[in-house]
Amino acid sequence: MWSIVWLISLCGLAYGASRLDPLVSTKGGLIRGLQFGDGYAKFLGVPYGVVDPNNPFGPSVPHQGFENTFEAYESKSCPHTQFNSNAAVGTIDCLTVDIYVPSTANSRNPLPVMVWIHGGAFIGGSNGDEANEPVSLLKHDVIVVAVNYRLGIYGFMCLDIPEVPGNQGLKDQTLALRWVRDNIAAFGGDENKITIFGESAGGMSVNMHLFSLNEKLFDQAIIQSGPALSYWMMVESNNTIPSRLAEELGFVTSDINEALRYLATVDPHLLVQVAKDLKISSGSGNDQPLTKPCVEKEFEGVDNFITEHPMNTKSTKVSRMPIIIGNTAREFFFQYAYQDEKFFESFDIKTLFEMGFNVDSDFEKAIDDVKHFYLGDEKIQQKVVEELIDFGTDLIFGHSTQRMAEKLLESGADKVYRFIFSYGEASHGDEIRYLFDSTMGKSENEPDSEKASVKTRLTTLWTNFAKYGNPTPTSTDLLPFTWAPITKTSQPYLDMDTEFTIKSRPAHDRMAFWDIFYKLYGQHQKWYKEQ
Repeated sequence: MWSIVWLISLCGLAYGASRLDPLVSTKGGLIRGLQFGDGYAKFLGVPYGVVDPNNPFGPSVPHQGFENTFEAYESKSCPHTQFNSNAAVGTIDCLTVDIYVPSTANSRNPLPVMVWIHGGAFIGGSNGDEANEPVSLLKHDVIVVAVNYRLGIYGFMCLDIPEVPGNQGLKDQTLALRWVRDNIAAFGGDENKITIFGESAGGMSVNMHLFSLNEKLFDQAIIQSGPALSYWMMVESNNTIPSRLAEELGFVTSDINEALRYLATVDPHLLVQVAKDLKISSGSGNDQPLTKPCVEKEFEGVDNFITEHPMNTKSTKVSRMPIIIGNTAREFFFQYAYQDEKFFESFDIKTLFEMGFNVDSDFEKAIDDVKHFYLGDEKIQQKVVEELIDFGTDLIFGHSTQRMAEKLLESGADKVYRFIFSYGEASHGDEIRYLFDSTMGKSENEPDSEKASVKTRLTTLWTNFAKYGNPTPTSTDLLPFTWAPITKTSQPYLDMDTEFTIKSRPAHDRMAFWDIFYKLYGQHQKWYKEQ
């Protein structure tokens, strides 16, 4: 039905007639979208799930569909404070997907589907924050679906009670993936060729779906700066959070369920602002969010997302699955490059390790080893900022990406492709603007610019992978190389700079140091279990 209405719509445009917006018949009912650009359609704010208003911190359920035609004209966001303004935005009625469809899609020619999961430290972000329109991907004949999921206290409070067991935001994503599998054919998508991809917390989400307890809902994965072995990703359960929030708002109780019932009545904008002020959902400076994924406690009748840390289990879903995984060359540039001397005077490497390690007296030597490797005998100060950028990049992203790539290969992945994005400052998230059409990076869209060349190469690689499970199925003038996957004995990777070139073993000396570090001190990790 959708393809017929779309063809009529195109003819109408050609002859200057009034516009007919695309109409799709899904299992949940009729959805009307919008035309945009040069032969594309978008369906914004399509609901896939519903949050219980009496327990907005707990599990969501599938949306039951529409009696009347749903007008998919406006994107939504879940409650959070914006990183650039600290303003509280969003609504609890936010479990939606945005669907972008090229005109070439129809039931006779189903297109590969790419499902984007946004980043934001699990406390912020939305479909519209970093990606205005994925036109540069659509030009390669793929359908793009962007997922909203609950954030912060609504999506990632981890409590030792069945009502709020943890990982609600990841379970929202699972509902969204089920919705895509069941409905994307109506949009001209191939439900048997779904690639999920994401960056930062979105990449970690993608990685976590490879280890989750639910069924396999996709066929391929791209993990951008999001290794699930990064100890930044996990928190331990914390039953004090509801009472702390309630007390700050004037409701004093030590009963966790009573506190949750009260918090359910509080305006979401106020609640996310209070959570930020109390540094419960804060990600600036040395403050790390207390609302992130966790290893869940098991309760009868409660669906778990994970009950083991990924370091202690193998993925049962990656068998014969192709995967791309990588990070930027200087992830921590944005954290350290523009700090003043006062910041470095108070900088303590130990606090970074405390997120994921049991830092006792036996571990002090480990911290000294790290300082000597990166800084020699220099004290922490502004003049060693480049060394600190390397340290933060390796600690949180680089080495855990390498270990995850090796783990996925051991778990039976068909092919694991590694990359390093080195172009420009190569800071955390820099590659996103070369995938999507953001207002922040207009020069990437100038046809003859160097940035446009990087963008064309990157979008071609990602969409080749979505189509063929191989980013370089054939050598071309644009991509005159073969990107080989890693093996047990070799670590080729694609270096994405002004030129895209195949190299071997990224930051080899530094990675070798961390190999030895984890052999000596890995047992100090908080979730470590003897294998």
